[in-house]
Amino acid sequence: MEGTATQASKLEQIWHLTAFGDVTWQMMVMWAIIALLFYLAIYKKFEPLLLIPIAFGALLANLPTEGLVNLPQGEHAGGLYYYISKGVELEIFPPLIFMGVGALTDFGPLIANPRTLLLGAAAQFGVFATFLGATLIGFQSHEAAAIGIIGGADGPTSIFLASKLAPDLLAPIAVAAYSYMALVPLIQPPIMRALTTEAERKIKMKSLRKVGRLEKLIFAAMVTILVILLVPAAAALIGMLMLGNFLRESLEAERITKAAQNEVVNVITIFLGTSVGITMTAERFLNFDTMKILALGIVAFSIATGCGILMAKLMNVFSKNKINPLIGSAGVSAVPMAARVSQVEGQRADPSNFLLMHAMGPNVAGVIGTAVVAGFFLAWFSL
Repeated sequence: MEGTATQASKLEQIWHLTAFGDVTWQMMVMWAIIALLFYLAIYKKFEPLLLIPIAFGALLANLPTEGLVNLPQGEHAGGLYYYISKGVELEIFPPLIFMGVGALTDFGPLIANPRTLLLGAAAQFGVFATFLGATLIGFQSHEAAAIGIIGGADGPTSIFLASKLAPDLLAPIAVAAYSYMALVPLIQPPIMRALTTEAERKIKMKSLRKVGRLEKLIFAAMVTILVILLVPAAAALIGMLMLGNFLRESLEAERITKAAQNEVVNVITIFLGTSVGITMTAERFLNFDTMKILALGIVAFSIATGCGILMAKLMNVFSKNKINPLIGSAGVSAVPMAARVSQVEGQRADPSNFLLMHAMGPNVAGVIGTAVVAGFFLAWFSL
């Protein structure tokens, strides 16, 4: 009997060394949500470069881990992600992602057809409409601003603003922003078809002129100067975006341009995604506010898409050179996915129609516009 009791005691000690007893039903619910994110990323190929790190970070957050997220205590160092997550908290990762975006982006289509800047600006109505809607359903004004920026379909900007204005809502805001970016090919087409006629979808636009290197360099420098003078709080995002683009267009810094396009942005994407995922604990995520944010996110994205299309239709009333309204939907800053959706819908109406380069104009204008709006909100709520 004594031997049996000793064995039972040892088994109990072994059990306590494991973490099975710390698993809760809330964790298991989160595992199901995480499985959905993995499914969308891996099998549906929806933004896998971001959803996979986010989902895996969320998996780690919903396990009873040690040495991963714990705070420093006395002489003992904090966990791994206590330090890595400082890149989000201190607003380091999102601007570095913007540098990579700038290094990968050709602003030529926007420079060649500057009126498409208005389409990127029109898409920002989705941000402000959702900001107002969020305040009406109970969110604080600064929280509503962070939620509204989802309408810009720009994940790094959403993280940048949420980490400053609403850190407790960072996880649902980031998941909503990246999920809806990934779902662009599903969300936008029905709105595009509903707001345009078949004849409008068949409009062919004139070929864009070739933009020289000097024009692109001047553009990057002038946008940096003007935007920072107008909205100083947007300096980190715009400055890094235009730095990356200036490196690209200079043609004299190939090695560091490639680093910005590849190694830097890839490493930061891993750290940014997993840092966001680490915040997706069951306590933070499984609540009614998360459901409201997800609902507001789809509203924001839909309004932004619709406003871009309607702006293009309004411009056509006063213009001889017609704009295909489908490119207005690319005013959201999901680069280049939104532009590709415009191309696909245009070719569905007329297989000989090529809208991709035209759609890149409002697409990159949306990146700039969302960064400016984020800077405005940041400045306003810092007063």
